[in-house]
Amino acid sequence: MKIGEVIRENRKKINMTQEEMANRLGVTAPAVNKWENGNSMPDIMLLAPIARLLNITLDMLLSFKEELTAEEIKSFIEETEKRLDTEPYEEVFNWAKGVLEMYPNCEQLILQMAVVLDAWRIVKEIPDDKKYDAYIHDCYSRSLQSADENMRQRAADVLFGFYVRREQYEKAEAVLEYIPEQNQERKRKQAQLYSQTGRTQEAYKAYEELLYSGYQTLSAVFHGIYMLALQDKDMEKAHLLADKQEKLAGLFEMGKYHEVSCKLELATMEQDADAVINIMKQMIEGLGDILHFTKAPLYEHLIFQEAREEFLTNLKDNLMKCFCGEEYDFLKEDKRYQELLKG
Repeated sequence: MKIGEVIRENRKKINMTQEEMANRLGVTAPAVNKWENGNSMPDIMLLAPIARLLNITLDMLLSFKEELTAEEIKSFIEETEKRLDTEPYEEVFNWAKGVLEMYPNCEQLILQMAVVLDAWRIVKEIPDDKKYDAYIHDCYSRSLQSADENMRQRAADVLFGFYVRREQYEKAEAVLEYIPEQNQERKRKQAQLYSQTGRTQEAYKAYEELLYSGYQTLSAVFHGIYMLALQDKDMEKAHLLADKQEKLAGLFEMGKYHEVSCKLELATMEQDADAVINIMKQMIEGLGDILHFTKAPLYEHLIFQEAREEFLTNLKDNLMKCFCGEEYDFLKEDKRYQELLKG
């Protein structure tokens, strides 16, 4: 709220006319009227007397706030979007600048307002849009210097797009330093930069690393939901998720072992002898190619460690020991099971 609006609002609260206020302050009624309409500002020597007269603090008079609330920020953003729908872009841009000048330390508002203004001119193809670059860039850069790590990462994300659109790739790469190395989005952006700057082999490698790690994450997520379904005894959903895990392993070229092993637990719980034995056989057969993904075209630019014979032997021994667990007691009389354990 501007100072004139604060004066008007609080003057009316105490049922004081403009003339009465003017007389008490030693000024004219038209002067008070100009303050309230935003046509002029009170002399600095009058600020304290005005505050005392209106029974408010100087902070209230000057509309000083440590920080806007989330709801207030949301309201400003919504008003910006509403204005952009009905008013010329330049008018809204100047209005938004005025709002940010009133709250120069509100980092959330600065970044969100800049993002809205930036996105609108891209989507709507605003004429001569480059003349707004400097101010929007300044808003992003200010956010990048925030003491809040989350704010810095968000600013780095939008600055990255800002620089890439202008083919300022060195600057785009520099802002990635503000995003943690383990962040998958940073890796994707780095791969994008490699691609757009002619570093094709590095781009392939970076994207393939994302694919491989993406499989590990998705597989773990599917398994987690699968375990919840088992806890709820929702067998229909458990089967659905096991099918999804099988297809996921196939899509990411993990090999037959990984495709079928996800269904063993469910088949065992249901004591489906045919399914369990069939899965066991496929798992044993798939052991020889358990590192199928290391030779898959999908990951041809990645370097994996070669599997030693000893590793594969130990893996099979451990797998056969697992197949002898108590959960498979229902198969003891099954000749197919007996033959499978003999190897």
